Amino acid sequence: MRNRLFFAVFVGIALAWVGCSDGDTVTTPAEAPETFSFERGGESTVSVTGQITRQLLISDLTGLIRAISAEVLAGENLEQYDTPDKVLAWLTPLYEEGGGANPNRPLPILVEAGDTALQTVYADLNDANLQDKLAGNDSVTDHADWNGGAFVGWSTSNLVVNTQGDLGAPDTPERLVLALLRTFATQAATGATGSFPIDATAPLYLTADGLDLAQLTQAVLLSGVNFSQGVDDYLDDDVEGKGLLAANELDGDESYTSLEHHWDEGYGYFGGARDYGMYTDDEIAGEGGREAYRAGYFDSNADGAVDLSAEFNYSAAVDAAKRDRDSAEDARTDFTGDADLAWRTGRAIIAAAHDAGEEVDAAAVGVQRDIIVSSWEKVIAATAVHHINQVLLDMDSIGTGDYDFGDHAEHWSALKGFALAFQFNPRSPMSATEFAAIHAAIGDAPAGASPTSPTDEMNYRAQLLDARALIGDAYDFDEANLTAW
Repeated sequence: MRNRLFFAVFVGIALAWVGCSDGDTVTTPAEAPETFSFERGGESTVSVTGQITRQLLISDLTGLIRAISAEVLAGENLEQYDTPDKVLAWLTPLYEEGGGANPNRPLPILVEAGDTALQTVYADLNDANLQDKLAGNDSVTDHADWNGGAFVGWSTSNLVVNTQGDLGAPDTPERLVLALLRTFATQAATGATGSFPIDATAPLYLTADGLDLAQLTQAVLLSGVNFSQGVDDYLDDDVEGKGLLAANELDGDESYTSLEHHWDEGYGYFGGARDYGMYTDDEIAGEGGREAYRAGYFDSNADGAVDLSAEFNYSAAVDAAKRDRDSAEDARTDFTGDADLAWRTGRAIIAAAHDAGEEVDAAAVGVQRDIIVSSWEKVIAATAVHHINQVLLDMDSIGTGDYDFGDHAEHWSALKGFALAFQFNPRSPMSATEFAAIHAAIGDAPAGASPTSPTDEMNYRAQLLDARALIGDAYDFDEANLTAW
């Protein structure tokens, strides 16, 4: 974990060995810059607007679910939400059409009052959508057929799976996302017509069996879009012309090469600001630090506005800092530092090879890729452990008067959604058998959760502890961190 204010010293990198076209072997010194900033001819070669648009779409979609629930509970605009189809008409465009659905739609407000974001509407970023990049829908580089039976993780018929309102168990990533949206739409419409799934005060994204549909939607999309695209597309090397097999030649009229761009797109899904290494973990996590950094973003170029595509930290990059800062004192992790250095080093090797007119050393880039993918998945695994521990604490509070059904549902839903991610990494250290065992233990709803009569299910508690231990073994986590997180 970084505990210094600036990671501002240039890091010397071992020479990257590259081969020339004439068969000679030469060396190209690749020195990683202090930030993820690369230029050619005075122009930045980093472009991640599509990925940042998807980061914002996930935030926007889940925020809209919560906003619709709040409106219905307040008795506002009920005529807009009194059928499931009307509710879905608000939600599905963000998923299916994304930034192109309404280019003038305001972006989620992510900066604090008094600060200004450079981009304010989707037209300022990109027309990217979520549907096209969900695992199974962008299948060219998928290492498994997610729409043909490979998807694992949901086996209970507790979600609305079609327009007729039937319950079922989604068997593909897309069917799961749509089922979460349909289930919420059904509950919101029920509330808008005066019949509440739980009661007139409970958020309509909570189901009676303990699912938080907003949290689940967010975690499933972060797993099935961001992580899947990052590790099974842009950082993979199994399809010619894609990912690390992209040509390290200028991409048409662009200032970057195809390989540079693929690497950068992976970085956009990871979610780090360009100067990620300049933050402390507290600052990335929004838990203190210097005034200008403490909210997880910083106006690096001092132009008076926060560039959401370069000066803001998202999703996995933030979770990495949260897990680092909460790791045990005698077993500190440095997911932030490991990933940051590898992202910059790999990109520097790629750029140096192109600028020298040499073939890129695929093995050297692959070493950095492996560090990134391992760190990224460990962040997700540690986050799953964190939410197991939160669910156990929720169960501890049953019968004490402090029990909160909403918290219980939220924590379990984050656990379930993030734990689905492991299958999307072709290099995951978790076996298919272990993955299936973890989801059998977690189940498709939190046992004992109830808005009126929660029970401390001891068998389920034991299952969660077994799942935690299995995750710890798969990712070689120190025992102290299994409880610290």
